Amino acid sequence: MTHKHIKTIQKHYPELHIEDYYINDIGQNNDVLIVNDSLVFRFPKYQDGIDQLRTETKILNYIKDKVLLAIPNPIYYSFDKLEPGDVFTGYELIEGEPLWKSQFESIKNSEQVQALADNLVSFLIELHSISIGRVRQELNLIVNNPFEQMNQLYEKIRLKLFPYIRDEAQKEISHSFETFLKGESFKAADLSLIHGDFGASNILWNPEVSRISGVIDFGGSGLGDPAYDFAGILSSYGEEFYQLCLKKYPDSDLLDKRVKFYRSTFALQEALHGIENNDQEAFESGIKYYR
Repeated sequence: MTHKHIKTIQKHYPELHIEDYYINDIGQNNDVLIVNDSLVFRFPKYQDGIDQLRTETKILNYIKDKVLLAIPNPIYYSFDKLEPGDVFTGYELIEGEPLWKSQFESIKNSEQVQALADNLVSFLIELHSISIGRVRQELNLIVNNPFEQMNQLYEKIRLKLFPYIRDEAQKEISHSFETFLKGESFKAADLSLIHGDFGASNILWNPEVSRISGVIDFGGSGLGDPAYDFAGILSSYGEEFYQLCLKKYPDSDLLDKRVKFYRSTFALQEALHGIENNDQEAFESGIKYYR
């Protein structure tokens, strides 16, 4: 039986000859299909993912000539009917595989680890250096104010997650958020264009030469705090590699506190995503640390 998403693709692109396909289960927010072993199609699972995909497509088209690493280049897309299952984008498959923590930890050569850090930080510097004034003007992007975002996140966590969280953990979460929101760290944040989900599942590498081959899934991309991208590195690869990357980034001493705070919210954000989108697996995965 032909998959429903294949039928949707063929409806919009009847000239595209589809010989085979398989479903990639890696996507939390999107159904991902690999077509003809050469194309990636992404279909948002949720209504709020549709606007994200439209924004992501605009951003990818804008930055494709401004970063050296390979990124998705949407050549197939449909935004005619804005409902899950009908909206999609498609791009040529980027060679490589996700740089999972287990693979990263198997690399024993310090020069190879150094090269990976160079690859990642060079990409972030290129991305974060893009003029946000021009991006706002040309793409009409909304600025994601870190203080407002974290304040809203805290309110949602208290309202929707606290009933499932043990009392001691509630106090720890409240102390962390309130200390940070009242502190000085946000005042040092110079906003930039960020990836927004810069973790292991979205960082592709070539294990034969131990080099980063590309970066995917810009669904969380927008104007925000560059420290958020480094939080993804910290969460995925640990403190030692994170510090190695941080040393290569301009004015990195201003980022560290924000990075550590953002990292502390990731599991809670996963649980919140689960409860808001009826994704039990995501909810259980995020909330298990706080039961």
